[in-house]
Amino acid sequence: MVSSQRLYLSRIVRRKSHSLASALVTKSQESIPKSVGCSDSGSTCEAHQLFDEIRDLNVISGTAVIGRFVKQNRHVEAIHAFKRLLYLGIRPNEFTFGTVIGSSSSSRDVKLGKQLHGFALKIGLASNVFVGSAVLNCYVKLSTLMDARRSFDDTRDPNVISFTNLISGYLKKHEFEEALSLFRTMPERSVVTWNAVIGGFSQTGRNEEAVRTFVDMLREGVVMPNESTFPCTITAISNIASHGGGKSIHACAIKFLGQQYNVFVWNSLISFYSKCGNMEDSVLAFNKLHEQERNIVSWNSMIWGYAHNGRGQEAIAMFEKMIKDTNLKPNSVTLLGVLFACNHTGLIHEGYSYFNKAVNDYDNPNLLQPEHYACMVDMLSRSGHFEEAERLIKSLPLDPGIGFWKALLGGCKIHSNKRLAELAASKILEMEPRDVSSYVMLSNAYSAVEKWQNVSEIRRKIKETGFKRISGCSWIEVRGQGCVFVNADKSNKQKDEVYRVLSLITQHLIEDL
Repeated sequence: MVSSQRLYLSRIVRRKSHSLASALVTKSQESIPKSVGCSDSGSTCEAHQLFDEIRDLNVISGTAVIGRFVKQNRHVEAIHAFKRLLYLGIRPNEFTFGTVIGSSSSSRDVKLGKQLHGFALKIGLASNVFVGSAVLNCYVKLSTLMDARRSFDDTRDPNVISFTNLISGYLKKHEFEEALSLFRTMPERSVVTWNAVIGGFSQTGRNEEAVRTFVDMLREGVVMPNESTFPCTITAISNIASHGGGKSIHACAIKFLGQQYNVFVWNSLISFYSKCGNMEDSVLAFNKLHEQERNIVSWNSMIWGYAHNGRGQEAIAMFEKMIKDTNLKPNSVTLLGVLFACNHTGLIHEGYSYFNKAVNDYDNPNLLQPEHYACMVDMLSRSGHFEEAERLIKSLPLDPGIGFWKALLGGCKIHSNKRLAELAASKILEMEPRDVSSYVMLSNAYSAVEKWQNVSEIRRKIKETGFKRISGCSWIEVRGQGCVFVNADKSNKQKDEVYRVLSLITQHLIEDL
């Protein structure tokens, strides 16, 4: 009991000290000469000149100067100011180190970060929780996780921020076991830590783990989700297209947040419902946002939702409404969504028109990216406009990557263009000789023009080189359970029933023809 009281009191003292020191630094910043902010006018200010202008220079006012430089992203000047402080014989404190170490990570200087860490060790400040947290955060940003872990282990009583930073670093590097192991050892977890784990899983494609972590958070019941929890959780559930699961999470959002979500929650709901094919609920979520709250992501989510669901005209109408009714400028994601919509609903003329507008009208030199040109090649080749597709590839302002040639090859398969199929395949195999999908696409193109000898040669080559084709799969949700269907799968326990139903569907399709 006594030891726990002492621990509690020590934490209170540390927090009070931290608050007092922060207040002193803020007060000192008020006395810093205005010349510290002169970067906006293009002037360069030497640290020693600044220090000469400060009356009663001490570690607090010196740290304030460094902090002002860091705030202005003038990291070189911040380091010079730190060196000048040392030259003047002023011993840095934990706040000085915490501030200047941030400059080394922002300037991506690993060597400098390690030197500052070494200096902190030398003068006995490395174990301080404030310095330790800054050092750890620096190493995480610089992706040197072994150094980050050593710093974490050397820190006395690491706080929630230190835990969260290291866990985030592990997740970004796909070191999931390390992240979870550290997460489980935390004495107390904040909502920020839970969000970091959920977001880390979601951003690295581990969607089921992200949703499972959210459920664990609710079951534990100690920390409640906030507005930052739901966007990454809804994104994860939308990536596995679990309509029932997503609606349950939406219900949780209503329970914990009411209907006053921020724009990030609404945007994730718009995207979720559209990915599940439920555009009606996407529209409802979009309409719940006030006009002034809708950002470019809101509009992009609607455009892409319509595009993915084969509703090209509505995608175009949404784009035109955004241009007409708002001051938002289309970005590369917006334009790609419009081109994708045109491509997959056969709106070739409209697609060409929007592409040309992007080239000539929209005031954004970075609007067109390689994927936009690839989408146009795909659109033209799918519709059989091979001369235009070939001309576009030859006039590209960049070297056509493998995606361009795959788009062309796909169109050749549809329209049985043997000459261009061979050209595209040769380019693909030159860039990526072990790309089995390209061999398969070329084989299909030869099959379409009944070049069976060529088909046999390609299949023999695939077999000889030991390439393995990744089987295609799809899945649906039935009563909350995911059902996965893999091409030519014989291991499914319900395979007889599956193939019986498939045979009936095929028979009905033939009869309809």
